[in-house]
Amino acid sequence: MSHHSSILRRPASILGLTLVLLQLIAILFAPMIAPYSPTEANPLAALSPPSAEHWFGTDVTGMDIFSRVIYAARIDLLIGVGAVLAAFVIGVPTGAIIGFYNGPISKAIARGFDFVQSFPIYVLGMALVAITGQQIYNVSFVLAILFIPVFGRLVRADALSLRERPFILAAKSSGAGNFYIIFRHLLPNAIDGAMVQVSISIGMAILLTAGLSFIGAGVRMPIPEWGLMVSVGAQQMILGVWWVSVFPGLAIIVSVLSFALVGDMVKSFTNKSVDSQGMI
Repeated sequence: MSHHSSILRRPASILGLTLVLLQLIAILFAPMIAPYSPTEANPLAALSPPSAEHWFGTDVTGMDIFSRVIYAARIDLLIGVGAVLAAFVIGVPTGAIIGFYNGPISKAIARGFDFVQSFPIYVLGMALVAITGQQIYNVSFVLAILFIPVFGRLVRADALSLRERPFILAAKSSGAGNFYIIFRHLLPNAIDGAMVQVSISIGMAILLTAGLSFIGAGVRMPIPEWGLMVSVGAQQMILGVWWVSVFPGLAIIVSVLSFALVGDMVKSFTNKSVDSQGMI
């Protein structure tokens, strides 16, 4: 059975891919979809409820919530995808190398991963953002630092179990260099878990971006960002002004869910590929 037919048999996979596609459409065509500027305030229309004129209502400054939700997809996915890809590029080869050698330096790096992951993630995120500044690229940089240990530990765990396998020992016996063995034989067989983790981590990065902005350590107004919008609207929730927080909150839920569903799909395909092909 092909991968295409397998996708069609999995409603969750179709839903995940559809939701990701909708986010990509929002990113690419935001100026055409959004009816208003995402940063232009209109005090005369402040806190207007959802209507034909403002589909998702307006916030306390009169900015259109629907337009800001659409444009915020650019910010949140730029930060999330950029951070995870950077963490993947650094963490995966690092994990393979320290898993293959497993000497004192490798173990020290692994303990460094443990050290980073032992911190409460929002406390560490706030500290790093406070040092680097509340800019979009700084938030992405901070999240990359937080996710490098995730990929490094995943690949290291697989590399430790693979380094004594017959195909690795055979490559050593044939005179192949260590780095050739790592990147030609070890890494292709140790990368599956990291590949699955990419999609899941993007969803987590989006959630962390929103969380940092919610507590005031992420991007700043008037930049359209889902967590920041929820934070701004939370102050009016007690007054019955629900739409300012609810719609960006739903956007966070949909985005995180979509990448989690895609991650499950990738995991199922990866498992089938390993079962059918075996070791490279």
